[in-house]
Amino acid sequence: QVQLVESGGGLVQAGGSLRLSCAASGGPFSIYAMGWFRQAPGKEREFVAQIHWSGARIDYSDSVKGRFTISRDNAKNTVYLQMNSLKPEDTAVYFCAHRSSGSYLLERNYDYWGQGTQVTVSS
Repeated sequence: QVQLVESGGGLVQAGGSLRLSCAASGGPFSIYAMGWFRQAPGKEREFVAQIHWSGARIDYSDSVKGRFTISRDNAKNTVYLQMNSLKPEDTAVYFCAHRSSGSYLLERNYDYWGQGTQVTVSS
């Protein structure tokens, strides 16, 4: 069973940057796609970014495109989310997730999830 542990969240001022990490263990990592989702207070969880196992395909939500960068290091079983030019509306709990198949936009296609890390952006 794959276990995912996020880290790197925190409090940052608007315009600042954070880098989230998600370390995987307990199963094969390099052959699966990985995604980041987020959930703001009172809102549904939403897709943020995803990366193919090879890194050949990357997708972002429109709200983070141009500001966030997803990457992975298969040798370290880790996926990253570099977040720049942060805005107060980026405040949320960020989750990484492991996807075996299917559309990257659908939560049901992600079979393992981390516990989440809080990102708070002050204005």
